[in-house]
Amino acid sequence: MTSDPSPPARRMSDELWNSRFLKACRREAVDATPVWLMRQAGRYMSEYRSLRSKVSFLELCKSPELAAETTIFAAETLGVDAAILFADILLILEPLGFHLEFSKGEGPVIHNPIREPADVADMEPLTDVSSLGYVYEAVRLIRAGLPSGLPLIGFAGAPFTLACYAIEGGGSRHYEKAKTFMYSHPAAWNALMTILTDSTARYLNAQVDAGAQVVQLFDSWVGSLGPDEYRRFVQPHMRRLFDQIDPEVPSIHFGTDTGSLLELQRDAGGSVIGLDWRVELDKCWERLGPEVAVQGNLDPITLFAPLSEIAAQTRRILDQAGGRPGHIFNLGHGILPHTPVDHVRALVQMVHEFSVK
Repeated sequence: MTSDPSPPARRMSDELWNSRFLKACRREAVDATPVWLMRQAGRYMSEYRSLRSKVSFLELCKSPELAAETTIFAAETLGVDAAILFADILLILEPLGFHLEFSKGEGPVIHNPIREPADVADMEPLTDVSSLGYVYEAVRLIRAGLPSGLPLIGFAGAPFTLACYAIEGGGSRHYEKAKTFMYSHPAAWNALMTILTDSTARYLNAQVDAGAQVVQLFDSWVGSLGPDEYRRFVQPHMRRLFDQIDPEVPSIHFGTDTGSLLELQRDAGGSVIGLDWRVELDKCWERLGPEVAVQGNLDPITLFAPLSEIAAQTRRILDQAGGRPGHIFNLGHGILPHTPVDHVRALVQMVHEFSVK
């Protein structure tokens, strides 16, 4: 439990401090299990598709007004217990010198990826966070437009995942370029991770200063590593990153396919450890111990199933959590593009109804 029963005076109201989501982040008892969903604003919503038909993805991310509208609409439509900033984990790469494009049907493309250690030597950390000012303005607009007691989550990509994108030049199945660079040029790898770590910490703290109550680190690709590789090439940087994040703010440490890394992730940092759907929540919580909260972990595909199956799987996860303080219900990854909206709304209602104390 937190040793400070009162909210930080400089940036949080009593109503926000006592929200069920923030109480769960602090492992305090709640009236019902809080729920929010990764990619809760996205292509599965017709309103989002309509907006995207008029503006590109990057234009949407870089318009504070549109990003705020998208964030608030999704949170209020679904009835979730937290909103999450509409943005993308790769936005931070642009001020670091990478030429980023989101190609239709191909996803993100980096036109000047890292290929040699000299490419890292030419980089400089993000010291002036104002280059991402459109993100902080979106945070301010969202905070002003949300219900007063609904927390806002800021986020960033974790350094390993960002490094993979920067080296691969886009998406990858096996991360062969990134991992080969990591093994072949460990000094340049650590220099790159140091730049990404320091830049990400400043970026997240600027989101907090703009009005976010929680931050999440997405390490979407770190599950490609084994424990020894994580311990050598990632954990020291993640530990330093979490040490730099504003200590007043809960942090969520999320990765996919990380069942073999959970204890290492816990030791790296984070108030909350996010679980994907490949693991059993109760067994993982036992491994992690009582000093962290746990987030997860419904398979996103379940939302395509009949409501009876969604209900059964929701009960299963809540039963595994056992009503212990510190459980935040979420998917094991983001909502998929063709997910029925009514099933998403039903899931949120089920979590609240099945877990009410």
